[in-house]
Amino acid sequence: TGQYFGRPMDVFGVCWIGNIWALTMFGVGLLVRGYTEPLTGIDLSARYVPHGVMIGAGLVALVQIGIATLYKEKERAGERGGGRRPDATAPRELGPPLRWGFLAFVAAAAVMATAAGLYAEMSPGMLVAFVLFAAVAALVSELVVGIAAMHAGWFPAFATALIFLVLGMLMGFPALPLAFLVGFTAATGPAFADMGYDLKAGWIMRGSGRYPEYERQGRREQYLAELLGIGVAALVVLLLYESYFTRDLFPPVDRVYAATIAAGTTPGLATTLMLWAVPGAVVQWLGGPQRQIGILFATGLLILNPIAGWTALIALTIRVILLRKYGERIQSPMYVLAGGFIAGSALMSFGRGMVSK
Repeated sequence: TGQYFGRPMDVFGVCWIGNIWALTMFGVGLLVRGYTEPLTGIDLSARYVPHGVMIGAGLVALVQIGIATLYKEKERAGERGGGRRPDATAPRELGPPLRWGFLAFVAAAAVMATAAGLYAEMSPGMLVAFVLFAAVAALVSELVVGIAAMHAGWFPAFATALIFLVLGMLMGFPALPLAFLVGFTAATGPAFADMGYDLKAGWIMRGSGRYPEYERQGRREQYLAELLGIGVAALVVLLLYESYFTRDLFPPVDRVYAATIAAGTTPGLATTLMLWAVPGAVVQWLGGPQRQIGILFATGLLILNPIAGWTALIALTIRVILLRKYGERIQSPMYVLAGGFIAGSALMSFGRGMVSK
């Protein structure tokens, strides 16, 4: 009902689940973006302010991810070694997955470039640079989006894809490869975060690691289910993409990507991005890795939807009031209600989109 009357109830639901600090900054970012131009005449997006803030916050988030992971691995190594100095464990445990992941993205980017005929658009040297840049963009995107999703319940996927689009433009890649870069980058973050949701939900339901053999079996079954999902998704896209395209059912962010590529780079863009990266980095660093306030603030700045900002702050206010009045026992009913808000919003948006076209 709320979605029918133009209220983003998915945002309302997420604000009853995710990190309060992160989502508060998300709401603030939405309001800042929504009201800056009407009040001052300054278009933040046209001046690439959100992009710079996201770059700074994203770089600091990567550093925080590395530090947090290294610290956790050292803690585990200390427990295994009876308190002995565990310096070598973290690189040994963290390094191989990142290396194999990067190589997999390099291979995927190479296949994409070959299948799409991008070699006709670029020189051999630029093609190699594109493949490596696309792989880095995909790896960084999944880490930034994944960690933000885990702490805030929100996927800043299109925001991070937009950042790498701008960086790719600064590197001089042609329009067609940039379009493929956006799709490739935007696909990795949600896939990583969504699989994390799936596995963590299964881990909780199977006893939070208390039954190792049962846990291994459950993960294997989830993995097979994920592979089945990939096949189903590919089949659905193959069957329905043409009807979506002919009915102009494109996400609004696709038009943002296309307009950004068509506009090209402007003089001083790199300086602007570096300038606004500083406050983004500071905000992200002050919030720490558990809150992700810089990433979510930048995400809000990238979205022109002040109603969503007010919705987020109202939902968070109600959440705080309920928690203070009823304590921890109210959380489980709130989570269930939040799931209903999100599901109802998705069904209404999908149904309205299909019927109205």
